[in-house]
Amino acid sequence: MFSSLQVRNFRVYWFGMFVSLIGTWIQQVAQSWLVFELTNSAFLLGVVGFLGSIPIFFLSLFGGVLADRLNKRNILILTQSIFMLLAFALAILTQTKFITPAQIMLIALLNGAVMAFDAPTRQAMVVELVGKTHLFNAIALNSISFNSSRIIGPAIAGILVASTGMSGCFYINAISFLAVIIALWTIKINQGENTSKSKSAYEDLKEGLIFIKNHRLILALISMVAVVSLFGVAHIILMPIFANDILKVGVKGLATLMSVSGAGALVGALILARLGDFKFKGKLLSFSNLLFSVSLVIFSLSKIYWLSLVTLFFVGGASVTSIAVVNTILQIRVEDKFRGRVMSVFMVTFAGFMPFGNLIAGSLAQGLGVSFAVMLGGLICTAFFLTVNILFPKIREI
Repeated sequence: MFSSLQVRNFRVYWFGMFVSLIGTWIQQVAQSWLVFELTNSAFLLGVVGFLGSIPIFFLSLFGGVLADRLNKRNILILTQSIFMLLAFALAILTQTKFITPAQIMLIALLNGAVMAFDAPTRQAMVVELVGKTHLFNAIALNSISFNSSRIIGPAIAGILVASTGMSGCFYINAISFLAVIIALWTIKINQGENTSKSKSAYEDLKEGLIFIKNHRLILALISMVAVVSLFGVAHIILMPIFANDILKVGVKGLATLMSVSGAGALVGALILARLGDFKFKGKLLSFSNLLFSVSLVIFSLSKIYWLSLVTLFFVGGASVTSIAVVNTILQIRVEDKFRGRVMSVFMVTFAGFMPFGNLIAGSLAQGLGVSFAVMLGGLICTAFFLTVNILFPKIREI
């Protein structure tokens, strides 16, 4: 289950990133609650989510080009350092009571711009840390760290918001970035094959998009990720409304809701890590997509706290299983010199479409209610996945 941790470089990187991710989730919960406290607006919650991800849509492709040209470790040291400075800025503004919704939006926008270069580089660097032998296990362990932090981070945030205030959450996040920065400084990696720097960035980008266009399997997999990101994950940004207005469980209930979703994702990632390079990836992918969308619909209709917790557990588990399988198939089938650009397209669909989903869901929630907004997204996902399974039966044979 943990075979890739035997590789020193990946082990050091993994633990450093794990600490940092816990801090990130602490900030995510505290920031959502701060926005809701300042504005009492579902729409503005959606706007903050939109601004935090929209730069990924516009800039991530160039982040992939950069990852294929330069040393990935050095790129990550720079991006993680900027994340740390932005977290300190948010903490200081909140502590001194100068914080405004506009400032939160600006910091979210800047974080998104940095993430556009950070995310595809992180995805593409995994194979350089562990090699293709341990690649599937390493991707599963990255999912484990991400989703373990979804359990630990919100739980800590619920305690800190009540005891030290939201500024304390932001300070802890800022400090947590030191773990991954130090880890990156201490590892040495064998840089994969780079693109020719004699070409322009535009030519590199065009070459990468043509490569994807000519591989229908890659297009089909990426379309699945796009639909989930556009219509399936906006419930996260609306979770404060579910906790406060529908389920009436407050900030501690909010932390529990997000932690249970993370617990489901963690279980899914652990199962994947244990399975190894298993057969029937396509069947698991199809099942996970349908389980995700149906569970999301049930969650949207639930007004019972325990039922909401159960459905969120399945939403979390199914989503991480689907994304991890897609990620692995993409990385295995892509040449080293194209990996950064292909993973940048993956990140555009995975994270770059989220702002549009957040904005749509926030607008629908403001006018028609959060339950309707999330239910509609779940129904669209269900219809799409059923259609893909009918039109592309070969996906189930992967």
